[in-house]
Amino acid sequence: MKRGTGFIIAAPSSGSGKTTITLGILRAFKRLGVDIRGAKSGPDYIDPRFHEAASGIPCFNLDAWAMSPERITSLAAGETPLVIEGAMGLFDGAPPDGRGSVADLARQLCLPVVLVVDASRIAQSIAPMVIGFAQFDSDVHVVGVILNKVGSARHETILRRALMPSGLPVLGAIPRSEGVVQPSRHLGLVQAQEREDLDVFIESAADLVANNIDLDLLSGLSQPLPTTEIARKLAPPAQRIAIARDNAFAFAYPHLLQDWQ
Repeated sequence: MKRGTGFIIAAPSSGSGKTTITLGILRAFKRLGVDIRGAKSGPDYIDPRFHEAASGIPCFNLDAWAMSPERITSLAAGETPLVIEGAMGLFDGAPPDGRGSVADLARQLCLPVVLVVDASRIAQSIAPMVIGFAQFDSDVHVVGVILNKVGSARHETILRRALMPSGLPVLGAIPRSEGVVQPSRHLGLVQAQEREDLDVFIESAADLVANNIDLDLLSGLSQPLPTTEIARKLAPPAQRIAIARDNAFAFAYPHLLQDWQ
């Protein structure tokens, strides 16, 4: 990827495979010698730890609901390429206008969106769904599709042919892989620090990505990150405080801790 560029990984809904594919992309680029950052949209305290493990660079949250535009811009800016993983569906946010959604973040940062679609239970009907997402908001630029959980070579051919009228490139087709599955529980994924097999899992995800996604084409779709905008730091607490940081107390926004130090 070119320096100072980025893109967003989004999906029609949760459970589409965004996290696994994002981790695979981060590690695949790292293997190629590319310094690359990961970020997560919304108030997600679990996925950023996975991003950091995959890229080797601290991850941060970009929360279009809780953060000011200046804060979002200052965090996203920089020369190191950036891959942002969306949360839930692309347009899922607070009613009535979807504030805080991945689409809201894409508008603020003017970054392109790559749509990950779970194709395990769909064939030609993928076309109206993808076209609908691409055309729903002219200020949100869906630039490509990654097919996930593809059942066979024939299934992939059907999906690719169905998407031809959309004009969107199919960046890759990830086959079903029972061995590359993220365990989850009530709050979402099992936390990164609890997985002894984490690096093995990330390496497997990177193999899937490297073997099935056109990374050169994906890189070519990235767009410039916003220019640096210095956000006003949050006022520190009124007195010296201690913050617990271990497996039991791991949910915190890194940028808040940095501002308070």
